Amino acid sequence: MTRAKTSSLQNVYKLFLLVILIYLFFLSIVLMGAGFKGFRGVSETLIASVSNPIMGLLIGILTTSIVQSSSTTTSIVVGLVASNILGANSIRIAIPIIMGANIGTTITNTIVSLGHISRTDEFKRAFGCAIVHDIFNIFIVAIFLPLEIYFRIIEKFSIKLGSLILNSNIQCAEFKSPIAAITKPIVSIIYNYKYPKADAGFLQNLFSNSVAQIITLILAVFILFISLRYMVKLIRQLVIGKVEQFFSDYIFKNGFLALTLGFIITAIVQSSSITTSIMIPLAGAGIVNIYQVFPYTVGANIGTTATTLLAAIATSSPAALIVALAHFIFNFLGMVTFLPIKQLRVLPIKSALGISKLTMKNKLYPILFIILIFFVIPLLFLLLN
Repeated sequence: MTRAKTSSLQNVYKLFLLVILIYLFFLSIVLMGAGFKGFRGVSETLIASVSNPIMGLLIGILTTSIVQSSSTTTSIVVGLVASNILGANSIRIAIPIIMGANIGTTITNTIVSLGHISRTDEFKRAFGCAIVHDIFNIFIVAIFLPLEIYFRIIEKFSIKLGSLILNSNIQCAEFKSPIAAITKPIVSIIYNYKYPKADAGFLQNLFSNSVAQIITLILAVFILFISLRYMVKLIRQLVIGKVEQFFSDYIFKNGFLALTLGFIITAIVQSSSITTSIMIPLAGAGIVNIYQVFPYTVGANIGTTATTLLAAIATSSPAALIVALAHFIFNFLGMVTFLPIKQLRVLPIKSALGISKLTMKNKLYPILFIILIFFVIPLLFLLLN
């Protein structure tokens, strides 16, 4: 009896620690986002300078990689369209930027997977599950960007759907993310990216804003690595075969449930980066696999469009609403193209598994993957443009 009580108390203690570590994990992601949001002015300038679809795609990737949030990029785009800064063809210019934002947003969960880099098998699982999101978004851009350039299918669908919604006299809406509610107050105390329009954070009181921003990013990465390391350890101790069965039998019983879960969580927390990053420690611990994670990330792609739609509704601009609908239609078309057909569905999965195997040869490869895909290639092509 005493042993049973001791074991129960230990499990309660471990669960309590796990909750704290999960909070620190969320905090690290939001803190990292706050550090990168100091570059928001640069992002707005880049987006406003778009002159062709390819440039729009690359700026979408680069901007979202810098600010670590597709919601931020798409909200900036919606705001620029609403204020007519992008000109007469603002809708046509905005759609490739949004496609690029879809690719750029995957950088966060790929960075999160690096927290497992010192443990080979764990990292292989985590990195594969992280980059399947990257690869899927690259595939759908490769298919639909040329179609959009030549036939403008997404623009036409968006205009028709926008006309239906506007005739329905849709009202403004607002929704707050619960993750933001529990993390942003602490983040603002440490580093407030709205400074000098708002009160300075602790680090900004000690250092110049640029130095405080760098320290914030270093601190975020440190918290991320520590929380991930001990989260995986605790999950493994608590699981012992029980939670894997629960995930397989209930949470990820089939692709539709995983897709729905990804959509709902992202719509609630308003961040596909957080939604997909949650799965990385579970993948590293072997609780979920890439086949279960893939439809979940596709659902997260659709769920993230909720933020853009809310931002567009808030502007009361028909053009902004059409751009937000284009974001939804693009991700919806990606889903219906890949998920129903097995031969297409396994393409991103097999590609991700192949790349994750390659990264096992040298620990520098995953870091190079991140630098090349999200920064070097977009910058190189932008310079050539």
